[in-house]
Amino acid sequence: MQPVERDVLVEAPLPMEPGLLPVAGRGRWSRLRYTIRQSKSFLLGGVIVLLFVVVALTSRFWVPYEPRALLIGPTLAPPSADHWFGTNELGADVFSRTVGAAVLDLRITFLAVLIAFVIGVGVGTMSGYWAGWLDIVIQRVLEVVQSIPTLLLAMIVVVAIGPGELNVVIVLAFLGMPYYARLVRAEVLSKRNWEFAEAARMVGGSSWRIAFRHLLPNSLSPALAYASVNAAWVVLVTASLGFLGIGIEPGTAEWGSMIARGQAYVVTGQWWISVFPGVAVLLLTTGFYLLGDGLRDVLDPHSKR
Repeated sequence: MQPVERDVLVEAPLPMEPGLLPVAGRGRWSRLRYTIRQSKSFLLGGVIVLLFVVVALTSRFWVPYEPRALLIGPTLAPPSADHWFGTNELGADVFSRTVGAAVLDLRITFLAVLIAFVIGVGVGTMSGYWAGWLDIVIQRVLEVVQSIPTLLLAMIVVVAIGPGELNVVIVLAFLGMPYYARLVRAEVLSKRNWEFAEAARMVGGSSWRIAFRHLLPNSLSPALAYASVNAAWVVLVTASLGFLGIGIEPGTAEWGSMIARGQAYVVTGQWWISVFPGVAVLLLTTGFYLLGDGLRDVLDPHSKR
Protein backbone atom coordinates (compact mmCIF):
# COMPACT_ATOMS: atom_id res chain seq x y z
CA MET A 1 0.00 0.00 0.00
CA GLN A 2 1.37 3.38 -1.01
CA PRO A 3 1.61 5.95 1.79
CA VAL A 4 -0.92 8.70 1.45
CA GLU A 5 0.66 12.10 1.08
CA ARG A 6 -0.89 14.80 3.20
CA ASP A 7 -0.81 18.52 2.52
CA VAL A 8 1.07 20.41 5.15
CA LEU A 9 -0.21 23.88 5.83
CA VAL A 10 2.60 26.30 6.48
CA GLU A 11 1.53 29.46 8.23
CA ALA A 12 2.98 32.51 6.54
CA PRO A 13 4.69 35.02 8.82
CA LEU A 14 2.74 38.14 9.61
CA PRO A 15 3.93 41.30 7.87
CA MET A 16 5.86 43.72 10.03
CA GLU A 17 6.16 47.44 9.88
CA PRO A 18 9.22 48.61 7.91
CA GLY A 19 10.71 50.40 10.90
CA LEU A 20 10.40 47.33 13.13
CA LEU A 21 12.06 44.68 10.95
CA PRO A 22 14.29 42.41 13.04
CA VAL A 23 17.99 42.56 12.42
CA ALA A 24 19.94 39.30 12.33
CA GLY A 25 22.00 38.65 15.42
CA ARG A 26 20.23 41.21 17.58
CA GLY A 27 19.08 40.23 21.05
CA ARG A 28 16.30 41.76 23.11
CA TRP A 29 18.40 44.67 24.39
CA SER A 30 19.80 45.35 20.93
CA ARG A 31 16.28 45.54 19.51
CA LEU A 32 15.27 47.84 22.36
CA ARG A 33 18.21 50.16 21.66
CA TYR A 34 17.30 50.09 17.98
CA THR A 35 13.69 51.07 18.75
CA ILE A 36 14.83 53.87 21.07
CA ARG A 37 17.05 55.33 18.36
CA GLN A 38 14.06 55.45 16.03
CA SER A 39 12.05 57.62 18.45
CA LYS A 40 13.12 61.23 18.08
CA SER A 41 10.70 62.29 20.83
CA PHE A 42 12.32 59.90 23.29
CA LEU A 43 15.83 61.03 22.41
CA LEU A 44 15.06 64.76 22.54
CA GLY A 45 13.00 64.51 25.73
CA GLY A 46 15.62 62.30 27.34
CA VAL A 47 18.40 64.79 26.53
CA ILE A 48 16.42 67.71 28.02
CA VAL A 49 15.51 65.85 31.22
CA LEU A 50 19.01 64.41 31.58
CA LEU A 51 20.48 67.90 31.20
CA PHE A 52 18.31 69.21 34.04
CA VAL A 53 19.23 66.21 36.22
CA VAL A 54 22.95 66.70 35.62
CA VAL A 55 22.70 70.43 36.35
CA ALA A 56 20.79 69.74 39.58
CA LEU A 57 23.19 67.03 40.78
CA THR A 58 26.33 69.05 40.11
CA SER A 59 25.05 72.53 40.96
CA ARG A 60 26.69 72.75 44.38
CA PHE A 61 30.13 72.52 42.76
CA TRP A 62 29.85 75.33 40.21
CA VAL A 63 26.92 77.64 41.03
CA PRO A 64 28.52 81.02 41.82
CA TYR A 65 26.32 82.01 44.78
CA GLU A 66 24.18 80.44 47.46
CA PRO A 67 20.55 80.45 46.16
CA ARG A 68 19.25 81.95 49.43
CA ALA A 69 21.94 84.64 49.64
CA LEU A 70 20.77 88.27 49.44
CA LEU A 71 22.54 91.55 48.67
CA ILE A 72 25.34 89.86 46.76
CA GLY A 73 25.10 92.47 44.01
CA PRO A 74 23.22 95.60 42.98
CA THR A 75 19.46 95.31 43.05
CA LEU A 76 17.58 94.75 39.77
CA ALA A 77 20.83 94.50 37.80
CA PRO A 78 20.41 93.20 34.21
CA PRO A 79 22.20 90.04 32.98
CA SER A 80 25.97 90.54 32.91
CA ALA A 81 29.25 88.66 33.21
CA ASP A 82 29.01 88.81 37.02
CA HIS A 83 25.34 87.83 37.18
CA TRP A 84 24.38 85.76 34.13
CA PHE A 85 20.61 86.05 34.73
CA GLY A 86 20.74 89.40 36.54
CA THR A 87 19.63 90.08 40.11
CA ASN A 88 16.24 90.59 41.74
CA GLU A 89 14.96 93.42 43.93
CA LEU A 90 16.81 92.00 46.95
CA GLY A 91 20.15 91.71 45.17
CA ALA A 92 19.97 87.90 44.90
CA ASP A 93 21.55 86.17 41.90
CA VAL A 94 18.73 84.96 39.62
CA PHE A 95 20.92 82.34 37.94
CA SER A 96 21.87 80.71 41.25
CA ARG A 97 18.26 80.75 42.41
CA THR A 98 17.03 79.27 39.11
CA VAL A 99 19.50 76.39 39.34
CA GLY A 100 18.71 75.91 43.03
CA ALA A 101 15.03 75.74 42.20
CA ALA A 102 15.79 72.98 39.67
CA VAL A 103 17.19 70.86 42.51
CA LEU A 104 14.04 71.38 44.59
CA ASP A 105 11.53 70.87 41.78
CA LEU A 106 13.23 67.72 40.46
CA ARG A 107 13.36 66.25 43.97
CA ILE A 108 9.66 66.94 44.50
CA THR A 109 8.84 65.53 41.05
CA PHE A 110 10.83 62.32 41.53
CA LEU A 111 9.40 61.58 44.98
CA ALA A 112 5.79 62.42 44.06
CA VAL A 113 5.87 60.32 40.87
CA LEU A 114 7.59 57.39 42.60
CA ILE A 115 5.10 57.28 45.49
CA ALA A 116 2.10 57.68 43.17
CA PHE A 117 3.46 54.97 40.84
CA VAL A 118 4.11 52.39 43.56
CA ILE A 119 0.80 52.88 45.37
CA GLY A 120 -1.26 53.27 42.19
CA VAL A 121 0.21 50.17 40.56
CA GLY A 122 -0.45 48.09 43.67
CA VAL A 123 -4.03 49.34 44.04
CA GLY A 124 -4.72 48.87 40.32
CA THR A 125 -3.39 45.31 40.34
CA MET A 126 -5.58 44.28 43.27
CA SER A 127 -8.61 46.04 41.80
CA GLY A 128 -8.22 44.42 38.40
CA TYR A 129 -7.37 40.89 39.52
CA TRP A 130 -9.79 40.34 42.39
CA ALA A 131 -12.55 42.60 40.96
CA GLY A 132 -15.91 42.11 42.71
CA TRP A 133 -16.74 44.30 45.70
CA LEU A 134 -13.10 45.31 46.18
CA ASP A 135 -12.97 46.73 42.67
CA ILE A 136 -16.26 48.58 43.16
CA VAL A 137 -15.11 50.24 46.40
CA ILE A 138 -11.72 51.23 44.99
CA GLN A 139 -13.18 52.66 41.78
CA ARG A 140 -15.79 54.73 43.62
CA VAL A 141 -13.09 56.23 45.87
CA LEU A 142 -10.91 57.03 42.86
CA GLU A 143 -13.84 58.63 41.06
CA VAL A 144 -14.49 60.92 44.01
CA VAL A 145 -10.83 62.01 44.06
CA GLN A 146 -10.76 62.60 40.30
CA SER A 147 -14.04 64.51 40.27
CA ILE A 148 -12.42 67.48 42.03
CA PRO A 149 -10.15 69.75 39.93
CA THR A 150 -6.62 68.72 40.81
CA LEU A 151 -5.13 72.18 41.28
CA LEU A 152 -8.06 73.27 43.46
CA LEU A 153 -7.78 70.12 45.58
CA ALA A 154 -4.01 70.58 45.88
CA MET A 155 -4.50 74.18 47.03
CA ILE A 156 -7.11 73.17 49.62
CA VAL A 157 -5.01 70.35 51.07
CA VAL A 158 -1.75 72.33 51.15
CA VAL A 159 -3.48 75.26 52.85
CA ALA A 160 -5.02 72.85 55.37
CA ILE A 161 -1.83 70.98 56.28
CA GLY A 162 0.58 73.88 55.73
CA PRO A 163 3.40 74.63 53.27
CA GLY A 164 6.52 72.52 53.01
CA GLU A 165 8.30 70.19 50.61
CA LEU A 166 7.07 66.98 52.26
CA ASN A 167 3.45 68.19 52.29
CA VAL A 168 3.61 69.11 48.59
CA VAL A 169 5.07 65.68 47.75
CA ILE A 170 2.32 63.86 49.67
CA VAL A 171 -0.46 65.92 48.08
CA LEU A 172 0.84 65.53 44.51
CA ALA A 173 1.46 61.80 44.98
CA PHE A 174 -2.08 61.35 46.29
CA LEU A 175 -3.56 63.24 43.34
CA GLY A 176 -1.49 61.32 40.77
CA MET A 177 -2.11 57.85 42.18
CA PRO A 178 -5.65 57.26 40.72
CA TYR A 179 -4.39 57.52 37.13
CA TYR A 180 -1.80 54.76 37.62
CA ALA A 181 -4.40 52.61 39.38
CA ARG A 182 -6.89 52.93 36.51
CA LEU A 183 -4.29 52.23 33.82
CA VAL A 184 -2.95 49.10 35.53
CA ARG A 185 -6.45 47.91 36.48
CA ALA A 186 -7.58 48.02 32.85
CA GLU A 187 -4.53 46.01 31.73
CA VAL A 188 -4.82 43.40 34.49
CA LEU A 189 -8.57 43.08 33.97
CA SER A 190 -8.07 42.32 30.27
CA LYS A 191 -5.22 39.82 30.83
CA ARG A 192 -6.20 37.93 33.96
CA ASN A 193 -7.73 35.09 31.90
CA TRP A 194 -4.98 34.91 29.28
CA GLU A 195 -3.13 31.63 28.72
CA PHE A 196 -0.07 32.50 30.83
CA ALA A 197 -2.27 33.39 33.82
CA GLU A 198 -4.32 30.18 33.43
CA ALA A 199 -1.10 28.16 33.19
CA ALA A 200 0.13 29.72 36.44
CA ARG A 201 -3.14 28.73 38.14
CA MET A 202 -2.90 25.16 36.83
CA VAL A 203 0.53 24.65 38.40
CA GLY A 204 -0.78 25.85 41.78
CA GLY A 205 0.33 29.47 41.82
CA SER A 206 -1.25 31.58 44.55
CA SER A 207 -3.46 34.53 43.68
CA TRP A 208 -0.88 37.02 44.95
CA ARG A 209 1.88 35.38 42.90
CA ILE A 210 -0.23 35.33 39.74
CA ALA A 211 -1.32 38.95 40.20
CA PHE A 212 2.05 40.49 41.09
CA ARG A 213 4.54 38.04 39.54
CA HIS A 214 2.83 37.25 36.22
CA LEU A 215 0.14 39.83 35.45
CA LEU A 216 1.73 42.99 36.81
CA PRO A 217 4.98 42.88 34.76
CA ASN A 218 2.88 42.44 31.62
CA SER A 219 0.61 45.37 32.51
CA LEU A 220 3.10 48.14 33.32
CA SER A 221 3.68 49.68 29.89
CA PRO A 222 0.84 52.28 30.03
CA ALA A 223 1.78 53.26 33.60
CA LEU A 224 5.45 53.69 32.69
CA ALA A 225 4.56 55.88 29.72
CA TYR A 226 2.20 57.95 31.88
CA ALA A 227 4.89 58.48 34.56
CA SER A 228 6.68 61.02 32.37
CA VAL A 229 3.45 62.91 31.68
CA ASN A 230 2.69 62.82 35.40
CA ALA A 231 6.16 64.27 36.08
CA ALA A 232 5.41 67.23 33.79
CA TRP A 233 2.12 67.76 35.62
CA VAL A 234 3.91 67.71 39.00
CA VAL A 235 6.37 70.36 37.81
CA LEU A 236 3.51 72.60 36.64
CA VAL A 237 1.42 72.19 39.81
CA THR A 238 4.46 72.75 42.05
CA ALA A 239 5.21 75.97 40.18
CA SER A 240 1.53 76.98 40.40
CA LEU A 241 1.45 76.46 44.16
CA GLY A 242 4.68 78.45 44.49
CA PHE A 243 3.25 81.21 42.30
CA LEU A 244 0.24 81.44 44.63
CA GLY A 245 2.51 81.45 47.69
CA ILE A 246 1.04 78.31 49.29
CA GLY A 247 3.54 75.61 48.34
CA ILE A 248 7.12 75.84 49.56
CA GLU A 249 8.21 77.95 52.54
CA PRO A 250 8.76 81.65 51.75
CA GLY A 251 12.32 82.52 50.76
CA THR A 252 13.06 79.12 49.22
CA ALA A 253 14.34 79.16 45.65
CA GLU A 254 11.40 77.79 43.64
CA TRP A 255 10.41 78.58 40.07
CA GLY A 256 6.78 79.49 40.74
CA SER A 257 7.56 81.87 43.58
CA MET A 258 10.35 83.46 41.49
CA ILE A 259 7.90 84.10 38.64
CA ALA A 260 5.41 85.64 41.06
CA ARG A 261 8.12 87.79 42.66
CA GLY A 262 9.21 89.24 39.31
CA GLN A 263 5.87 89.73 37.57
CA ALA A 264 5.49 93.27 38.91
CA TYR A 265 8.87 94.25 37.43
CA VAL A 266 8.21 92.98 33.90
CA VAL A 267 6.25 96.13 32.98
CA THR A 268 9.09 98.33 34.23
CA GLY A 269 11.72 96.51 32.15
CA GLN A 270 13.24 94.06 34.64
CA TRP A 271 12.02 91.02 32.68
CA TRP A 272 14.81 88.63 33.69
CA ILE A 273 13.47 87.99 37.20
CA SER A 274 10.44 86.11 35.86
CA VAL A 275 11.50 85.06 32.37
CA PHE A 276 14.39 82.74 33.23
CA PRO A 277 12.49 80.63 35.80
CA GLY A 278 9.53 80.56 33.39
CA VAL A 279 11.76 79.26 30.59
CA ALA A 280 13.09 76.58 32.96
CA VAL A 281 9.53 75.40 33.71
CA LEU A 282 8.70 75.37 30.00
CA LEU A 283 11.81 73.40 29.03
CA LEU A 284 11.49 70.78 31.77
CA THR A 285 7.79 70.14 31.15
CA THR A 286 8.42 69.93 27.39
CA GLY A 287 11.20 67.43 28.04
CA PHE A 288 8.94 65.25 30.17
CA TYR A 289 6.10 65.37 27.63
CA LEU A 290 8.45 64.41 24.78
CA LEU A 291 9.91 61.63 26.90
CA GLY A 292 6.44 60.28 27.66
CA ASP A 293 5.49 60.34 23.98
CA GLY A 294 8.71 58.52 23.11
CA LEU A 295 8.20 55.96 25.88
CA ARG A 296 4.86 55.06 24.35
CA ASP A 297 6.61 54.32 21.06
CA VAL A 298 9.37 52.32 22.75
CA LEU A 299 7.10 50.26 25.00
CA ASP A 300 4.49 49.66 22.30
CA PRO A 301 6.21 49.87 18.88
CA HIS A 302 3.18 48.47 17.07
CA SER A 303 0.83 51.22 18.29
CA LYS A 304 -0.72 53.40 15.62
CA ARG A 305 -1.11 57.13 15.89
